[in-house]
Amino acid sequence: MSTVVEVASATAPQVHLRALGCRLNQAEMDALGGRLMAEGVALTAAAGQADMIVLNTCAVTAEAARDARRLVRRWQRTRPETAIVLTGCQATLTPEALAALPGVAAVVGNGAKDGLADWILERAGRPAAGGRSATAMAAAVLPPAPGRTRAFVAVQDGCDQGCAFCATTVARGAARSRHRADILTQIGALVTAGYQEAVLTGVQLGAYGKDLGFGGDGLAGLIRDILDGGRLPRLRLSSLEPWDLRPSLSALWADDRLMPQLHLPIQTGSDALRRRMARRGRVDTLRRWVAAARMAAPGLALGTDLIAGLPGETDADHGATISLMRELGFCRLHVFPYSPREGTAAAAMADQVPEARRRERAAELSALGRELAREHAAGLAGQQRPVLWEAPGAEVDPAGRRRWSGLAADGTRVNTWSATDLWNRILPTRLAWVDDVPGRDAFGADVSGARALGMDLLETDRLVGVIDLA
Repeated sequence: MSTVVEVASATAPQVHLRALGCRLNQAEMDALGGRLMAEGVALTAAAGQADMIVLNTCAVTAEAARDARRLVRRWQRTRPETAIVLTGCQATLTPEALAALPGVAAVVGNGAKDGLADWILERAGRPAAGGRSATAMAAAVLPPAPGRTRAFVAVQDGCDQGCAFCATTVARGAARSRHRADILTQIGALVTAGYQEAVLTGVQLGAYGKDLGFGGDGLAGLIRDILDGGRLPRLRLSSLEPWDLRPSLSALWADDRLMPQLHLPIQTGSDALRRRMARRGRVDTLRRWVAAARMAAPGLALGTDLIAGLPGETDADHGATISLMRELGFCRLHVFPYSPREGTAAAAMADQVPEARRRERAAELSALGRELAREHAAGLAGQQRPVLWEAPGAEVDPAGRRRWSGLAADGTRVNTWSATDLWNRILPTRLAWVDDVPGRDAFGADVSGARALGMDLLETDRLVGVIDLA
């Protein structure tokens, strides 16, 4: 959908960009921010200081759609003079309903999103940048900032799978890829700007390159090109469908710059529901895919998406999902209660699970996720791992140390205390974790005392980290 529903005109001396939902949405807002900044538009991290707010909406669940409406109403209530622009999936599916919200200046569907930068520039009284090439626009990136040391890079959009529960295909259309040269230009610009890590993202990441004639190994070829460039310290993949774990891709984890983390959306461990939802791969096939990935990349940390209460789901189906998660050793579960989405086949199916039961099963899966995360953390305790330190918190202890947050190679969130500036540094970090006993790590050691060692051990590039299970 390419329609732009414009409600009112506005100028935008300061622009605030916000994304809901997936990493692709965040990548799109980061790219938009880079283009606007390159054209001299001022960006602000505070919505309360903005003259224009651009919100990239999500439609994966009804709750995501409600989040967008709540934000719009809050912004309009607290700063009514701000022009609000809505784009993204929900803006594509229900443009008229969103245009009717108070304070909304325009609703821009996904099909018109590429022109959003020019639209904003025109209203900011600046010449449009439409004559610039895609490669030139790819080179315009936001600089790193506290909390933004990893860059999200969109490499493809759309999906060809047609899963029965998903509105993304409706909102995003068929799978299509960015040209490799533009991606490599963006990666190079990110490295020059000082980023330590890039995360490749898309709706159907494993489909990258198929529409460009690269066949099934397009993503592997792109990763090889990025790694062969030799400048990017860390590369990470976002969500990848299990059936896209080809041998050519798995072999790339031999390079330790490709982070040992994968997010494989399983959705359900029931063969009956997988058939009903049009999900590729039966449970035995999933087992083989995961086993092959673990063999290629020992220590690979696996996360997944799970939907609780899919239409027709029985207690036995729910139990099969729980058993499969334990068996396959996933350490991060991203759980959704099923949400009927208009226009999808699942919304019209019989045997809809009552909402209360959906939420009950989602709570059980979330509890399992916490348990599996704790088991994973216990296995890391005492090891030394490289951590990219991202942002200091507001907390300061009596010794003047700040609480820092960072990301280990396998995606584990780690905290430490240090008076030294750790921002945007990759440092070997000795990991500990806090169990039920306050101030004690997995070995019973006093973690509060270990934290105090952070500043001293930094002199030899060693830190004591505390794994964050929040």
